[in-house]
Formats: sequence, structure tokens, C-alpha cells
Amino acid sequence: QVQLVESGGGLVQAGGSLRLSCAASGRTFSSYIMGWFRQAPGKEREFVASITRSGAYTYYRDSVKGRFTISRDNAKNTVYLQMNSLKPEDTAVYYCAASHGGRYDYYGSYNYWGQGTQVTVSS
Repeated sequence: QVQLVESGGGLVQAGGSLRLSCAASGRTFSSYIMGWFRQAPGKEREFVASITRSGAYTYYRDSVKGRFTISRDNAKNTVYLQMNSLKPEDTAVYYCAASHGGRYDYYGSYNYWGQGTQVTVSS
């Protein structure tokens, strides 16, 4: 029902910034809770951030609070992840996901996933 495509990943020095974008298909984008997850090689997929349907509420894992900001533009069917003060431990493939509802920080609550975009942070 919805297709997600991430972009904006790349290579950046520690302390730098990147903005990820996730473009969604369809006309029901505003019906979904949107989230970002990440996965490093050999490690578990982990929750990064999520945003409610209207954008009124946002949630973050502790390690990115104060550094990352999730936002959405429902008119553009797009969700963003602004990442500042990047650290080497932020290196991972970042995935955009859409949820009909449920636990915002649990991957099983998300029904649709993008293909991922690589973020690499060097020091």
C-alpha cells in the first residue's frame, strides 16, 4: 500500500551532519506513524526515531537525543532525519518504515520498509 525510498546517506567526518529523506508513495501518507531504524553489520536492527501522524510527537533512542531530529512533510509525502554531531557509532544502514500503529520503537509494529541508505562516519 505504500512504497518507501530513502536517500541522503553518505560518508561524513565525526562531528558532521547529514539529512536523510524518505519519500513515500500513495495518498495515505498521513495515516502512518513513520520511523527510522538502523542496522550495522553483524548487529541487531535498532530503533532510532519515530514521528506521529501529524508530527505532533517525536520519539528517539537515548543515544541520539539532542543530536538527531525527525520531521515530516505530509504535503510532500516525505519524512526526514536530520543528524548532527555524528559519531562513528552512528555508522549503519538506515531504514525508513511506516506503521499503521503499535509500539513506536518496535520493528514488528512497522508494516512497510524502504531499501535502506548507508551512513558512514569516520574520525
